[in-house]
Amino acid sequence: MTTISQSVRNFETWLAGELGADLVEDDLREKHEKMRSDDFVFLRATYWRWCEIILDIRPELASAPEVLAIGDTHLENFGTWRDAEGRLVWGVNDFDDAAVMPYALDLVRLAASAILARNGDGPSVPMIGELILAGYRRGLEDRLPIILERDHKWLRKALMLPNSERRQFWEKYETLTPGKTEASAAYTKALADALPPGSGPFVAKPRSAGTGSLGRPRFVAYAEWQGGPVLREAKALLPSAWSLRHRPQDTAIHAGEIAGGRARSADPHYSVSGRILLRRLSPNSRKIEIDKHPEVLLSPTMLELMGFEIANCHSDDAAAAATILQDLQARGSEWLHEAARAAASCVSAEQKAYARGR
Repeated sequence: MTTISQSVRNFETWLAGELGADLVEDDLREKHEKMRSDDFVFLRATYWRWCEIILDIRPELASAPEVLAIGDTHLENFGTWRDAEGRLVWGVNDFDDAAVMPYALDLVRLAASAILARNGDGPSVPMIGELILAGYRRGLEDRLPIILERDHKWLRKALMLPNSERRQFWEKYETLTPGKTEASAAYTKALADALPPGSGPFVAKPRSAGTGSLGRPRFVAYAEWQGGPVLREAKALLPSAWSLRHRPQDTAIHAGEIAGGRARSADPHYSVSGRILLRRLSPNSRKIEIDKHPEVLLSPTMLELMGFEIANCHSDDAAAAATILQDLQARGSEWLHEAARAAASCVSAEQKAYARGR
C-alpha cells in the first residue's frame, strides 16, 4: 500500500491530467490545509484514498451485492431542494462519485464519518451502526422520498433559514468577485442554458466550495428574473474514484442517473451536461454542517433517516433490494459498526500521518 502522501500526489497528478488548465491550484492548497485539520474533514477530502484501502481493511465487504451507489457518503452529504411540485425535499444531494459497487460501502462510510465526527460524544459506535441499519432496512422495504412539507417537522425546523441569513445568502452571490481565470465557453453556455428564459445578463464567477471536489472548476451565474435573483452553479465532473480504482472500463458519469431514481423526488434543476453538473442554488438548498449542529447530525432520528435515504438511492431495482435484504440477514447485527470502527481507525491514523508530513 502506498503512503498517504504518495497517494495524494498520485491522485492530483491524475486530476491535473483530466482537468488540464482548468485545475484550480489555489483550491488544492486549501484542501491540503483542511486535510490537516481533523479526521472528519480528512475523510471528506480523500474519497479516492477510501477506494484504495477499504477492501484491504475489510475484504469481506467485496462480496456484498453491487448496486449503483452514492460512493462519497458522509454526514454532510445530505441537504434540501425543491421538487417539481415546489415541495421541500431532504436527501442525498451530492452524487459526484456515484458508481457500481457493493451496497455495504455506502453504509460503512456513513457510519465511519459519524464515528470520526462524534469526538467521544453522541451515540455509541454500536448504536451508530444499529440506527443506520434500521433505517436502511426500513427504506428497502418501503421506499419513499423524504418530503418536509407536512412531515418531519423537526428536520424542517433545523434547516429553514431566518430572514437575516436569507438576505446574507443573496448578498454573498450578488457581490461575488470575478476570479483570476474566466469561465470557458462550455461553462458559460451551460449556465446560460440552465437559467430561466429571459434572465438578465450574468458573468460566470468562480466559487470555492466543498472539500472533496476542491481543485475542480466551479462557476456560478447570478441573474435577475421577473423581479428577483436566481442562481445556477456549474461544476466539473469526473469519473468516480471507485471506478478509477476498481472498474476502469466504466468512465461514465452516473450522477444524473442515481439522482433521478424512482424512489426520489428529484430536483428538476439538477442535471448533467457532458462532464458538467448543473444545479440551482438557493436558501432552500442547504445542508446541516457538523461544526454548527452536531446535535442534529448525530441524533438517533437523523442517523436512522440517513440510512433510510441511502436505501432510497439503492433501491431503483426492486430485485436488487430483495437480494440486499437477504445479504443483510446473513451478515448479522454486528458487521456494520465493526467495519466502520476499523475504517475510522485507519482514516484517523492516515490523517495524523498526513498532518506530520508522512
